[in-house]
Amino acid sequence: MTGKKLLFGLLIIFFVVVVILFLNFNKTTSVETGKIKVVTTLYPLYDFAKEIGQKNIDVTLLLPPGVEAHSFEPKPSDVVRINQADVFIYTGKFMEPWIENIIKGITNKNLLIVNISDDIKLIPIDPHIWLDFDNTQIMVNTITKAFIKKDPANKLFYEQNAKTYNQKLSNLDQKYRSVFSSCKTKEIIYGGHYAFGYLAKRYGLKYLAAQGVSPDSEPTANDLIALVNQIKKDSIKYVFYEELVSPKIAETLAAETQTKLLLLSAAHNVKRDNQLSFLGIMNNNLDNLKIGLECK
Repeated sequence: MTGKKLLFGLLIIFFVVVVILFLNFNKTTSVETGKIKVVTTLYPLYDFAKEIGQKNIDVTLLLPPGVEAHSFEPKPSDVVRINQADVFIYTGKFMEPWIENIIKGITNKNLLIVNISDDIKLIPIDPHIWLDFDNTQIMVNTITKAFIKKDPANKLFYEQNAKTYNQKLSNLDQKYRSVFSSCKTKEIIYGGHYAFGYLAKRYGLKYLAAQGVSPDSEPTANDLIALVNQIKKDSIKYVFYEELVSPKIAETLAAETQTKLLLLSAAHNVKRDNQLSFLGIMNNNLDNLKIGLECK
């Protein structure tokens, strides 16, 4: 009996050692790579972090390519990935409603958790804070401070990268203002969920969305009738649709009003074959808005 107990104990020890070796083999730490390990929830955060940290960070996006952000639910492997990071960046509980439970389960005491919306004035019902380029610059500065906290020796490197990127955002903002100053209409009809409140407010646009905050919410028949009537009343020629979800609502509106469809991406996430940066997506949006709002 004693021999069996000893054998069982040895097997347990062997199993524990194997598990530890496996975890260590698969875990790439900042000590091993010399880089800050960063995990972000949404594509804009991923792209901002990449621009600021460049060669000094190893950044990953929690959302799998092509997955709509509002319907995402983290897996146990995602929790492990967050636990193994040096910095975890998220947007807020309204954009990531699952975040509070994840944070409660974090065991890595050295993990720097960054709520990117802490210093931003929020619009009720709209968590898409990155679609106001003033907010975007605040987000860039917040990420920069986090990297400096983890890697103070490279403070000037992060600050210079942030300054360069924020100038690009300022230039993009001016480009948007210039385009919108010459539009025949300033009314956006969006056959998707409510995502462009910040953009509309910044540039004095009228914005109507078919759905609520979540892409899973379905508009009522009366909602659709009201939008159809609005399109006809204001002689709207284009209806915008969103990426990564079915465009059936936008297609229905277009069919009822003999209008054309244009893509308007909120940039939460991207398709697997995406080659565009956040700035690239925003420039594509502006090209389509220029057409849809009949700008010169």
